Amino acid sequence: MSPRAPGLVTPEYWDEACKHLGKRDRVMRKLIPRFGEARLQSHGDAFTTLARSIVGQQVSVKAAQAVWARLAERIGGAPGRIQPGDVLGLESGDLRAAGLSMRKVDYLRDLAVHFDAGSVHVRTWASMEDEAIIDELVAIRGIGRWTAEMFLIFYLMRPDVLPLDDAGLIKGISLNYFSGEPVSRAEAREVGDAWAPFRTVATWYLWRSLEPLVGGD
Repeated sequence: MSPRAPGLVTPEYWDEACKHLGKRDRVMRKLIPRFGEARLQSHGDAFTTLARSIVGQQVSVKAAQAVWARLAERIGGAPGRIQPGDVLGLESGDLRAAGLSMRKVDYLRDLAVHFDAGSVHVRTWASMEDEAIIDELVAIRGIGRWTAEMFLIFYLMRPDVLPLDDAGLIKGISLNYFSGEPVSRAEAREVGDAWAPFRTVATWYLWRSLEPLVGGD
């Protein structure tokens, strides 16, 4: 369902963004060089990316990987990729047997139905605004704004996403800009506004600054 070919992809705008942020922001000027040639990378396809996000909700990374592997085994495909028809072709009991809760079974089926019916416009996302894509995604059960924003960052690699509901971003701003003091959404937004039009890139570097506590990709 996705136009993207398998393999890793790095944003073309990354170097330009780093130069822009380094000139405008004293924290970014010091932070960016710490991570050398590391870059945001995207891979997989749209359905698989969103399905993985549903499977991984409220469980550890290790548990989510185990459920995903069992799900792929029941479908009979490679563990890296699952398609809407694969999910719709399984009974609820089969999905439950892979380790999914009944709620996640419903979420995964709703995701598959939306993709299968063409309710999400995968092939026109490239020309759509971020908020229009978010509106499409949050109409799917089990996908909230945070998940949609992570999708914009890690799959579509949109350059100017500021995920204010992300705990890692807020912590990164607190530690790097406010000496560890609590930060309100309004304060975080004000800091982030200075990063435009490359708020995604700045967010990614703040995630990196928290490692190994918080992962970015």
